[in-house]
Amino acid sequence: MKPWVVWTSRVLSAIPVLMLLLSGVMKILHGPQVVEAFIGKYGWPERLLAPIGVIEVLCTLIYVVPQTAVLGAVLMTGYLGGAIATEVRIGSPNFIGPLVFGIFVWGGLWLRELRLRPLMPLRR
Repeated sequence: MKPWVVWTSRVLSAIPVLMLLLSGVMKILHGPQVVEAFIGKYGWPERLLAPIGVIEVLCTLIYVVPQTAVLGAVLMTGYLGGAIATEVRIGSPNFIGPLVFGIFVWGGLWLRELRLRPLMPLRR
């Protein structure tokens, strides 16, 4: 594989991984801004904050392990779909962030995992 492809896949994957790990840890630790947004903006009960943070971190860690990266991408897609639905439900235009993260997750994986290319072909 060409070096630029390797580095592009790493960068595309690292952006959502770092952001989702940070977000998940902040949910687990009940960061004040996260609690405020979770309850006030999104209308979720506070008791769900830590479990959702744990799910977010676990999905991300499964994605980081090369042997389970495809499963992790599927799980992260589900998680990000929920984030998109939450943003759309409140009429927020911020659904673009989770959408872009999902594209980065699959784009990075597609570049580094050659076995995915027959399943997700790009035509010229």
